[in-house]
Amino acid sequence: MDWALRKKLQQRLAAEQGYYIFPAGTRTRCALVYPNSYYVGMSNLGLHVIYDLLNRRGDVACERAFQPDRQEQARYEATGTPVMTVETQTPLYEFPLLAFVLSFEMDYFNLLAMLSQSKIKLRAAERGERDPLVIAGGPCATFNPEPLAAVVDAFIIGEGEVVMPALMDTYQQALRDGADKETLLHRLAQVPGVYVPSLYQVSYHEDGTVAEVLPTADDVPAVVHRQYVKDLDQWPAHTVVVTDDTEFNFYLIETARGCGRHCRFCMAGYCFRVPRNRSLAVVEQEVREAKQYGKKVGLMGAAISDYPEVDELCRFILGEGLTMSVASFRADSVTSELVDSLAQSGLRTLTLAPEAGTSRMRSVINKGIEEEHLFHSIDLGVAAGIRNFRLYIMVGLPYEREEDIDGIIDLANRVKDYMEGKGSKGTLTLSVNPFIPKPFTPFQWLPMGERKLVTKQLKRLEQSLRKRKHMIVNIESPKEAYIQGVIARGDRRVGEALLRAHEMGGSKAFKRAMKELKLDPAFYLYRERPLSEVFPWDHLDMGFMKTYIRDELQKAAAMKPTLRCFPGCHRCGVC
Repeated sequence: MDWALRKKLQQRLAAEQGYYIFPAGTRTRCALVYPNSYYVGMSNLGLHVIYDLLNRRGDVACERAFQPDRQEQARYEATGTPVMTVETQTPLYEFPLLAFVLSFEMDYFNLLAMLSQSKIKLRAAERGERDPLVIAGGPCATFNPEPLAAVVDAFIIGEGEVVMPALMDTYQQALRDGADKETLLHRLAQVPGVYVPSLYQVSYHEDGTVAEVLPTADDVPAVVHRQYVKDLDQWPAHTVVVTDDTEFNFYLIETARGCGRHCRFCMAGYCFRVPRNRSLAVVEQEVREAKQYGKKVGLMGAAISDYPEVDELCRFILGEGLTMSVASFRADSVTSELVDSLAQSGLRTLTLAPEAGTSRMRSVINKGIEEEHLFHSIDLGVAAGIRNFRLYIMVGLPYEREEDIDGIIDLANRVKDYMEGKGSKGTLTLSVNPFIPKPFTPFQWLPMGERKLVTKQLKRLEQSLRKRKHMIVNIESPKEAYIQGVIARGDRRVGEALLRAHEMGGSKAFKRAMKELKLDPAFYLYRERPLSEVFPWDHLDMGFMKTYIRDELQKAAAMKPTLRCFPGCHRCGVC
């Protein structure tokens, strides 16, 4: 082991508060692995929640590991040092259980790199009884685990607070019984919300589409049902390990989970339905606990402005002498109290997410945000002293026309005009991303926008708007977006391309790996799927009826609205 790398991890640990370390040999060891940098990973609230949940058990010692940053990576490679945990600087290969958090498709390449660097065999079938059991959870693991089916032993489908206790109970009982790996996997497959891909066989039609996904044994369920927390108050979700070295240097507190707005592009709105709120009393108690650290409180949720007691919560946070930030809010539900509280907390840029430039496109995606909401939010921001604004926009949305691109340019100019008319000389920033159709959304049947056309449209936006003073256009790399597009709706064959790309150097070799395996990216990106097609993820059940999202697809084409979730609603089937 390289001493300089160990020392850096020890220094990182010394700068933290709230971590767990237990005497060696007293508990089963588990490494919770975030396949991205410490800086990014420690801003992931899910990692904090699972780390705390596992360590509060009497039989598990959970440590954390992260992908080395660029400077660290060079030294890891030069010295042949395996990835080590923060808490005890133990190599990952010494842990019997590795649990990966998968939030982004591009992190799949990092997962493979971390396993390889840790001298752990990549393919689950090649790992033996003494090798770590590799599990994975998080949004990507829930909506389509198939691209990593050859690598991961078991996936968590849904929310970890519900699944992990039962998984760990089963795992510990198997250890006591002396069960071999095959027996363990069969037992895990019977835990609600656990998907063991090696126990399912996938067959394909001659045209390359999936024919069926079937379990290979009688004790393996044909369908794996997503699990979710019914009562958030029973499962606190807040920062556990406090450090200054994070992307968001906040004390994070989750106010709500799930979303009932029915935006048709949003995977989170479907895979984390139903919308659930924590009680104000519970959130206030978590705010009180945050006071000892003196950090800004970061409120987490799909749309903080939809929280029913958001004004009372804002007053409480500021009344406790703390400042606050929010993960997101909606322009049609934002309140002056919320905006004033953010301004008092030092917010300099108010972010709005119309997603599209025309009312027609916002009707297609069921966004529910109109220009009047945007201008009202700007009024609130300017009145509170906020000078800068940001718009989130997507290009390549289903049924998009050339005039919808014109509409983005027109909207941006009119928003800037409105800002200036209100006396704001601040900056308007457009964050523009190519749209990626995701599984379990109404757009899963539709093609991604053709890359050359989308790239052309992105350039036109940039060229049209960059000349205007105090306007910035930030565009996500189309190249990376189209890799994500293949992976997001990929099957096990795409997993083979991931493994081949890893051998060839990583994500930059993905296109070449696809070509070597005779896999056409257009098959995954540009096909319009028939409604009868079997998807690689169809053996997973998110709780809603497939007919419901088929109806939503038809309503998108007709630009018909869908009302948000309401008490007593049974439209989608989750409730």
